[in-house]
Amino acid sequence: MRILVLIDGSKWSQKAALHAFAVAKPRNAKVVLFSVLDRREVRAIAFHTSVRSGSLEEIQRFEEALWRENKRGIKELLTSLLELGRKEGINCSFKIVEGPAKDAILQETNSEKYSLIVMGAYGKSGKTRIGSILEEVVGSIKPPVMIVR
Repeated sequence: MRILVLIDGSKWSQKAALHAFAVAKPRNAKVVLFSVLDRREVRAIAFHTSVRSGSLEEIQRFEEALWRENKRGIKELLTSLLELGRKEGINCSFKIVEGPAKDAILQETNSEKYSLIVMGAYGKSGKTRIGSILEEVVGSIKPPVMIVR
């Protein structure tokens, strides 16, 4: 059995990883922690930051700094979750890809490598409604999906 956990950096996705570990341990399953870095999100944040600061010529600099920080932050989070899983005796690894989140998630989840997909109910915004990525992808994912709240 292979379990894919979608990690976006939110507390909900971290909670999803803990649930995936709980499912994996008694089944001796492998857990893959999966994250997508979408440059479009970073570009939008950089634009809004530049507009607020009044220095539109700084967009590129803001974008590059945010991109590096995003990559560093998600790698640190995945590494800490990986170490936690391994301490519990779980065979786990992580994978980071770049591109549009919806497309990358659907490609990975439907690759026929996984028997269960685990994801948090909410995203990084922490809004009280179901996360936007969840709404976009859950109906198109072929394996069973566990949504953690």
